[in-house]
Amino acid sequence: MQEYTLNKGVLQIEHKEFVLALKENIRGRFLRIIEHNSDRVSSIMIPDSGLEDFYAIVLQMVEADKEFPPAKGLV
Repeated sequence: MQEYTLNKGVLQIEHKEFVLALKENIRGRFLRIIEHNSDRVSSIMIPDSGLEDFYAIVLQMVEADKEFPPAKGLV
């Protein structure tokens, strides 16, 4: 199925590379998140109908990370 990339961003975090691509095909738009980790590649796709909810949850996780200090012995 033909896909078109509308926007794309790349993040390098520690030893992992994340590629986020907003794409479109005949079934609609979606966000594809690809994780490259040494010898593996994993991906998920989120339909555009779920992007606002996904964004809201990611913001909640960022705020929680700021609010709670790391547990002792786990870092």
